[in-house]
Amino acid sequence: MSELIQISKNGDIGIITVNNPPVNALSPGVPDGIAAGLAVHIADPDVKAIVLIGGGRTFIAGADIKEFGKVVSGQSKGHSLLPLMLAMEDSPKPVIVALHGTALGGGLEVAMGGHYRVAVPSAQVGQPEIKIGLIPGAAGTQRLPRLAGVELAAQMCAFGESITAAKAHEAGIVDAIIDGDLLACAVAFARAQTARPKPREREIQSFDPGIFEKLRAQARKSHRNQTAPLAAIDAVEAATVLPFAEGCLRERELFNECLYGPQSKALIHSFFGEREVAKVPGTGKNLPVREIKRAAVVGAGTMGGGITMNFVNAGIPVRLRETTQEALDRGMAIIRKNYANSVAKGRFSQEVMEQRLALITPQLTWDGFDEADIITEAVFEGMALKKDIFAEIDRIAKPGCILASNTSTLSIDEIASATGRPQDVIGTHYFSPANVMRLLEIVRGAATGIDVIATCMALAKTLKKVGVLVGNCRGFVGNRMIHCYGREAQFLVEEGAAPEQVDAALYEWGMAMGPLAMGDLAGLDVGWRIRKEFKHLEVPGVRIPHISDELCERGRYGQKTGAGYYKYDENRKPSPDPAVMEIILEVAARAGLDRREIFKQEILDRTLLSLANEGANILEEGIALRPVDIDIIYLTGYGFPAYRGGPMFYADSLGLNTVLKRVEEFGWEPAPLLIKLAGEGRTFAQWANEVK
Repeated sequence: MSELIQISKNGDIGIITVNNPPVNALSPGVPDGIAAGLAVHIADPDVKAIVLIGGGRTFIAGADIKEFGKVVSGQSKGHSLLPLMLAMEDSPKPVIVALHGTALGGGLEVAMGGHYRVAVPSAQVGQPEIKIGLIPGAAGTQRLPRLAGVELAAQMCAFGESITAAKAHEAGIVDAIIDGDLLACAVAFARAQTARPKPREREIQSFDPGIFEKLRAQARKSHRNQTAPLAAIDAVEAATVLPFAEGCLRERELFNECLYGPQSKALIHSFFGEREVAKVPGTGKNLPVREIKRAAVVGAGTMGGGITMNFVNAGIPVRLRETTQEALDRGMAIIRKNYANSVAKGRFSQEVMEQRLALITPQLTWDGFDEADIITEAVFEGMALKKDIFAEIDRIAKPGCILASNTSTLSIDEIASATGRPQDVIGTHYFSPANVMRLLEIVRGAATGIDVIATCMALAKTLKKVGVLVGNCRGFVGNRMIHCYGREAQFLVEEGAAPEQVDAALYEWGMAMGPLAMGDLAGLDVGWRIRKEFKHLEVPGVRIPHISDELCERGRYGQKTGAGYYKYDENRKPSPDPAVMEIILEVAARAGLDRREIFKQEILDRTLLSLANEGANILEEGIALRPVDIDIIYLTGYGFPAYRGGPMFYADSLGLNTVLKRVEEFGWEPAPLLIKLAGEGRTFAQWANEVK
């Protein structure tokens, strides 16, 4: 018997309890332990029925994802759950599965192997495997349609969203909702089944074959370029045309195609990466963090308003300061509109909206800022203005208050120099829209206290953000790299490509939007203002792009002005603008460039590999802790497709020797770390493991 499994009895009911904290994952030993417990109870003549239940906070929340990597790398042969579920199904005694917490992936597949399922009202079930590039691989796509019907089963497997116990009961996945102690009620339910024939797998009910094409179209739109959702639909469709055993074989074929394909590797890298970036050297459970009960925000513009919403969404009251009543009213109106839109979409109630708004104190003064535990500055990118604000909040803030800047490019050390407490100053770089985007770059200054860093990393979790610690340099990690990416996009346009050609190539590759369209969305004037701030740092003789600045000079700031690289209608729908091509031709002529035909692969390589090359410089300088930190920044903040794994993972997948050759072909200066690793035949991931 596995130590992860305990068996016991309640009278004539055998009980099998899974105890593999924290989430009872199906790690090696768990399936075998359940099977052994099942055999013990089947052999016991006093046992009339069997209950399978999860110990702790949940049933089985899914597979041990680390095992998939071991299988692909050849370290493990893997363990099929099918023998266990067949043993459950073939049990001469009824097997009742009791659900609380979550039954996800392999957990739901195990549950469906039982004869009955009971659940507490708060339980959730689902098949989320597509989120790591896989499909259910232990008959999930075959049993679920037989229990819940074809359409719901295909939706759950293809889109990965879990459903409530109530919906699962309505669909036939769960046989009863338990009101009371789960184990006691499950035992009573089991006792009532001892004299009844065990249910058999149901036959597929009638279905509309057109549902599969409709779902495939939906999957291609919502999960663009991804293979797992389509494979999941294929597997569910197999359940409608093949006998159960043959359907299971087809499911396994599709599962293996996904498991050994590149997308699952990238998505599993992303899954573990989000957990890895939370690990910061010097922090840990023993390091006390500062309590954040009250916040204050300076600036009620787009970023300040979004940051304010983050705090109040987490139940933290905010004092929101502006310099004019007009700006304050405009900022509050946008916050109200955002909340009203959420209410209209059913995300929460009007009552919740009013509760959140009540946590905001809009004001024109510094009143109450001395009570805040964190003060976040969110004004436009100008060093003089930011230093003035930090000098003021340094005078007002209580001892121990964290002074945070939302700067996207400026030196945290210089900002901190305006205060007498540089140890309390940190960058918290939110991404627009701040109330939506998951990324929070946490920028450490030279003097930033480790407890301040730990507090902000913990705060990111509270705000439901992915906090990534970065060092202090111009643009930090994300924007320093995006500068290279955008620079190459502009050079490509100057040299012969059309804006829509550049954007289309990268969108089709998987980016959320092309770099030029992204500039229009963010506002071309933002980068223009930053470039003017850093004009003194330009190196004579080094080529710089001019198109974005030229567009700004002509009042074309992007969507906000109805014109940028594209022209926009009243619904902000873009279309190519002949006037932009005239500007491009003027810029190219001034630069003495002979425009030429540019193909898709050059667009992809010059933009994407510029990210990897600059990322290598960032790693060597210690601005990012690990390659995966860069990947997570790009996956959560810049629209890099998760199924590509991030810029550094993507470079590793190409082979760093291939990357280096292209970098040299483009005439760039290769990062020393890239040269070193390519010469040694190693990857960024291997380097990271060695320098831990």
